[in-house]
Amino acid sequence: MTSPQLPTELHGNVLVAGAGISGAGSARMLVDLGASVTVADDDETARLRVSEITGADNTSVTDVDLSRYSCVVTSPGWRPTTPLLVDAANQGIPVIGDVELCWRLDRSGVFGPPRTWLAVTGTNGKTTTTAMLAAMMNTVPVGNIGVAVSDALTSGNDILVVELSSFQLHWSSTIRPAAGCLLNLADDHIDWHGSFDNYRADKAKVLLGDVAVVGIDDPNLAGYDAIGFTLSAPARGQVGIVDGMIVDNAFGDNLVIASAEGISPAGPAGQLDALAATAMARSQGIEPHTIAKALATFEVSGHRGQVVHRAGGVSFVDNSKATNPHAAEAALSGCDSIIWVAGGQLKGADITQLVANHAPRMKAALLLGVDRHILQRELEKYSVPTMVTDSTDPEVAMQELMGYAVSIAEPGDTVVLAPAAASLDMYSGMSQRGNLFAHYAKEQL
Repeated sequence: MTSPQLPTELHGNVLVAGAGISGAGSARMLVDLGASVTVADDDETARLRVSEITGADNTSVTDVDLSRYSCVVTSPGWRPTTPLLVDAANQGIPVIGDVELCWRLDRSGVFGPPRTWLAVTGTNGKTTTTAMLAAMMNTVPVGNIGVAVSDALTSGNDILVVELSSFQLHWSSTIRPAAGCLLNLADDHIDWHGSFDNYRADKAKVLLGDVAVVGIDDPNLAGYDAIGFTLSAPARGQVGIVDGMIVDNAFGDNLVIASAEGISPAGPAGQLDALAATAMARSQGIEPHTIAKALATFEVSGHRGQVVHRAGGVSFVDNSKATNPHAAEAALSGCDSIIWVAGGQLKGADITQLVANHAPRMKAALLLGVDRHILQRELEKYSVPTMVTDSTDPEVAMQELMGYAVSIAEPGDTVVLAPAAASLDMYSGMSQRGNLFAHYAKEQL
C-alpha cells in the first residue's frame, strides 16, 4: 500500500527510466515506500537484475505506455532530448531526477522532519568543497561522493551536504537548499545541455534556496545576487583573504576565521574551495574555531591535488581529476617551477589560454595520449621543452614520462599531473592514471 505521505505524483504508477546505479537506488527506495514501480531500460539483463533486487516491474523503453504512469524518475545521465522523456513532458507527466525525488520525499516527511540541505556545484572543485564543508558541519558528504542521498535520508542525519552535478540539477525543479554554492563555470558537458547558457542555467538552480554563494573571481559568475567568495580582501557580503587569513565579511564584520596557508590541496584552487566551504558553513552559524580545525586537518581525496611523493626537494602532485583545461588551470596555479605531465583526450577543448598562462613557469612538459601533439604544438610556441611518449601502453607511457621527469627535476620543482584531458584513450579512468603517476614517481626517486 502506498504511504499517504508520498507526494501525490508518486501515488500512481511510477516509471524509473534507467537500470543503472541511480535507477536501482530510486526503484528500491520507492518500492520500500509502497509505490508501484516499473523500471524501463533496453538492456534486458540490467533491468531484470534491478527487478530481482527491488521487486519492481520492468519493461523495455520501446514498450513503455506512458498513459499508465503518473511520474517518470530519470537517471541523471539520460539526455533531455531522449524521446521517452520528451514525450512524457509533452503529455504533462512530471519528469524528475533521483535527487529531486529524494528532495520531494524528504520535504513530504516520509523520513521524519525534513533535513537541512547544503548543496555544492561547479565545473571544478565541487568534490573537495563538499568534503571540506561536510567536515565543518561534522557530517558526511553525500550525492556524487560519499553516501547516496537516498541512503542518507534513512540514516538519521539532520544535515545533508550534497554534491550536485549539472545533470542532477537539470532534472530538478523544486530543490531549495538552506544554502547553495556555485563555485565556477567553464565549458563542460555542452553536448548534453545543448549550449553554455543552458549549462549555466542548470548549474544556477543551486542558488534558488535561502542562501546563495558564488565564486566572484570567475567572470562567468558575474551578476548573481549572492554571497561572494574571493582570493582578494572581501567587501561587505563576501568572504576572502587578508594577510594570509580567511576573513568573513558576510556573516561577520571582517571576522578572522582561519589561516589560508597550508590548505589541502595546495595553491589557489584549495584556497577557493576553502573559502566557498567557509561561506556555506558560516551561513549556518558555524563558529570560526570549528572551521579552522576542519581546514587544518582536511586532506584532499585521491587525484585532486594530492602531494603523492616528495624527494630531493621535488614534489609530485597528482591532479589526474583535472580532465579539462579549466581544472588544469587551477591545478597549475601557485607552482613556481613546473614539470607538467599532460595529455589524453582533449575532446576539442581549447588549451591556448591555459598554455599561455603557465608556459613562463614551465621547466618542461611531458606529454602522452591521443592528443599529445596538439599540446606539443601549442607549447612549442612558447619554447617550452617537451618530451613526448608515443607508447599506448598505460604503464610504459607513464614510466617513460616519470623517468624523464626525475632526470631533469631539481630542488624546488613541482611535477604536476594535470592532464587537461580525459583518460579513456589509454587508461581505465583517471584513478588508474593517477595511481601509476604516483607509483612511478616513488619508484624512480
